[in-house]
Amino acid sequence: MELKPVSDWATDFDVADPAYEANPFPIWDELRGSCPVAHTDRRGGAHLPTRYDDVAAVAYDTEHFTSRDVGVLPPVEGSRLLIAPPITSDPPFHTDARRILLPFFSPSAVDRLEIKTRAICEELIAAIADQPTADAAGDYAQHIPVRVIAHLLGIPEGEEATFTDWAIRIFQGSATNPEDGREATREILAYFAEHVASRRQERADDLISALIDADLDGSPLTDKHILGTCFLLLMAGIDTTWSGIGASLWHLATHHDDRDRLVADPALLDTAVEEFLRAYSPVTMARIAVDDTEIAGCPVHAGDRVLLNFPAGNRDPEKFERPDEVLIDREKNRHFAFGLGIHRCLGSNLARMEMRVAIGTWLEHFPTFALRPEIEVRWGGAQVRGPREVPVTLA
Repeated sequence: MELKPVSDWATDFDVADPAYEANPFPIWDELRGSCPVAHTDRRGGAHLPTRYDDVAAVAYDTEHFTSRDVGVLPPVEGSRLLIAPPITSDPPFHTDARRILLPFFSPSAVDRLEIKTRAICEELIAAIADQPTADAAGDYAQHIPVRVIAHLLGIPEGEEATFTDWAIRIFQGSATNPEDGREATREILAYFAEHVASRRQERADDLISALIDADLDGSPLTDKHILGTCFLLLMAGIDTTWSGIGASLWHLATHHDDRDRLVADPALLDTAVEEFLRAYSPVTMARIAVDDTEIAGCPVHAGDRVLLNFPAGNRDPEKFERPDEVLIDREKNRHFAFGLGIHRCLGSNLARMEMRVAIGTWLEHFPTFALRPEIEVRWGGAQVRGPREVPVTLA
């Protein structure tokens, strides 16, 4: 059933509303000044804090808020198909599940992936270099993290189109067709079950084999644990990072002073990446209230869903000077685009590297690229927001 458009964002918000997906920034500004913790009865009900400190307080409070369901939209009835350690777990299990994965996302491990990432970027650019126009999202950004995470997991990069289809059905289509997202989840679990069975017969130098050989408290990981973690790594490593890369390229295509400055001074790229992460934070997560509690004096009941609105917190004027401006040389930038607390993004080192390499390589080849104004750019995603296409001229 199609929901009516939102008339009051403080009492009836909808994170899947087209107006919210297209431009949530004025909505957050209005809420911070009038109702900093909004509430809705739509889609099963939820609370939406918009101030940095309120979002942080929920993220750190594992006593009153559980991570057993991190989806921004409620699951389809009967669709709890998997656990996805460590993101869907609470302490103390979470700590041990996360520790198993840490070596694969350490700075040194990510450094070893940089050559592979650059090669992927160069291959993608070679395919469009002779064209006058391209889609910087569809032809470039959306391919990079898919191939990198497939390489890390040890699954065929040639099946990239299938992985991308799953991500789109789960993250972009779940608001309008939740059953399709559920089916995509089944397909992913079946896919990884085949790979896990194969690795049990013969190990490889990949993360799936490492999960099979890992243990928790002296016992091997269950298949459910392994499959859920594989699901998490594939899905979390795709739409989030390609949205970050796509948003960054959209910004540079529409802000030529910043584009030209980065071309002239590539040393600014690390700082610019942090600012793109702050200004265009793609991810909103959820927590479930364990018992009756409150957020900034607003009552929250046991079982209520609370959306960790990291993107809104990263534009809070109480924490960031000129928050709605993108300052690629911003020095003080304590953003939480990768979350806070025990569930801070495990892959933050990898995402930063992919963004830096992707943006830098693109600018080396297309230093004067610009947005094509005749084509509308669609932004979307309740859980992961980013530009669906970035149509550009390449010279």
